[in-house]
Order: sequence, then C-alpha cells, then structure tokens
Amino acid sequence: MARVALGLAYDGAPWQGWQTQPSGMTVQDTLEKALAAFLNERVSTICAGRTDTGVHALEQVIHLDTPIHRRMESWVRGVNAFLPASIRVSWAVEVGDAFHARYSATARSYFYLLRSSRVASPILHGKVGWTHRPLNLQAMRAAASHLIGEHDFSAFRSSECQAASPVRTLYNLDAWQDGDFYLFHFRANSFLHHMVRNLMGALLEVGQGRRDPQWMLTLLGHGDRRLAPATFSAAGLYLARAEYPEHFQLPSLTVEHALATHFGLRVQQFSGTV
Repeated sequence: MARVALGLAYDGAPWQGWQTQPSGMTVQDTLEKALAAFLNERVSTICAGRTDTGVHALEQVIHLDTPIHRRMESWVRGVNAFLPASIRVSWAVEVGDAFHARYSATARSYFYLLRSSRVASPILHGKVGWTHRPLNLQAMRAAASHLIGEHDFSAFRSSECQAASPVRTLYNLDAWQDGDFYLFHFRANSFLHHMVRNLMGALLEVGQGRRDPQWMLTLLGHGDRRLAPATFSAAGLYLARAEYPEHFQLPSLTVEHALATHFGLRVQQFSGTV
C-alpha cells in the first residue's frame, strides 16, 4: 500500500466547498471521482484544510492510500485528464505512512484579494472581494498588528465552528496595496471556521475609518462574535499554502511564487511575526 500526497489548485466558485456533500458538487467529490477513473478503484482523500463554498485554493494538499503504483508525473497528467478545468493537480509525491495532510501540517496560509472601486468588476466576479469605500492601508496594518500572536479568537469564529478550542496562533498578517487592489496574507498554526473572512470584516471597518485600530483588542478581549462585523465575502479568499516538516520533502509554493504564478503580483511585504 502506497501513500501519495497531491498538491491541488482550484477555482472554488463552481463548488460547494471542499468536503463531500450529498449533492456531489464539492471539490472532494469531484476529485475522488477522477481518482477512481484514473486508478480504476475508489479511494478516499484527506485534505490539509477544508474550504467553504466559493473559497479557492492555490495549493491544497491531500493524501490518499492505494495499492496501485504510478509514476509521479502520471498522477498529475492522468488525474487531470478526468478533472474539470476548475480543478488541477499541480504535483504528486509518494510519502510514508507517517505523513498526514491535516495533522502533519505545521502552519497554513490564506490570501485575501480585495478591490476597492466605485463599481465592482464583472470580469473579476467570484475571484476578488469588493468594497466601494476608500481604504486606509496604514490603519489596517496597525489593526493587524494587534491580532498577531496566540489569542482566543472567539469573536472571529463561526457559530457552526466545531473546533475544540478557539485559541489559535496567528504568525503573520501582512497587507499590501497595488492601485485599487489590496492583498492580505494570513498565516497561522490553523484557522477556525470563517476566521479569515471574519477578520477581514473587522479590518475593513478599520480601513474605512469606522473603527480605531485599538478596537481589535476590544474584540479579542470580549470574545463575543455578536460584537464583530458580519462575515465578509468568500470571493477573494484563497487557501495559499500548507507547511510541513522538511523531511517529508514536499514541493510547496512560497508566498512570493504563489503571488507571481497565480496573480502576476510582486509586492513589498509588510510583516508582523511572533
């Protein structure tokens, strides 16, 4: 029996999230159908981090177990032949039984791509978040600095979140601007359900001048979801990367490579680190 890890990129707009559903309209359902066609047997997959409806992935990592052996390049080209254009396998690596796509990950990164403009672009619909209000980048950076570190993120947790604890460590929250576009990079040990989208809602309140950057400390202190803004749009959210110990020898996009490959962006990084 071999364990194989795959790196996936997908457009989340056509899908009802990652996790299998009775409708079959999820990334996991579609991938497992393609794997069954490629391997001529059914397999189950485990991912690094579940994504919700409309959320995209630049590098989702999954693993599966199978007795069938294929060349690694055959995994990429063969599985892609059975996938729709909105889902692609980027790489494949045979790993040992000690590897687990979810539990072996040491950190995860998400990007949020936002456009501030008077009118939303129909061409970018589903690919970027949008606000018609001007934003203050420096104020959002100041607010972001209060979020870095280990905190109880209950104020930014969905009521449907099933995590045993609301405590997470946010290693980085970086923000850049390129004209009308704003890019946010969130890196943590793991994320709560809707955590990034809820943090985005709060950052925009600060960026639009409705709240002071210190307000983030108030939200963290109260830990009450009802005091925080509504969950922001899924359209601009991308699972960017899952990190693993080096001994697993997995290929992985760096932040800079991901930006250049998928967005054609090169930005000067603002970074806060624990």
